[in-house]
Amino acid sequence: MGEKTEKITIRVSPETAERLKLRAEAEKTTVTALLTEVAERDPRLELAAARFRELQKSSLVEEFAAAFPDEEPDAPGRSGTKAP
Repeated sequence: MGEKTEKITIRVSPETAERLKLRAEAEKTTVTALLTEVAERDPRLELAAARFRELQKSSLVEEFAAAFPDEEPDAPGRSGTKAP
């Protein structure tokens, strides 16, 4: 079986949606494949991932956790969302 994927929803104008559909059809692919390719090609994603890995190694993660315990993803009943 293939790699596990996650479903997300984006909103685009009807015109953009139509252009995406036409391009996918012309390239004999899917809109999902087009958008995935563009997202994976975006260097900002790798830069953000690299920066996140750097931060994980630093003491900043522990400092943030201590300063904002209710915003910790692992806090009981939390999923990384802002405290109410």
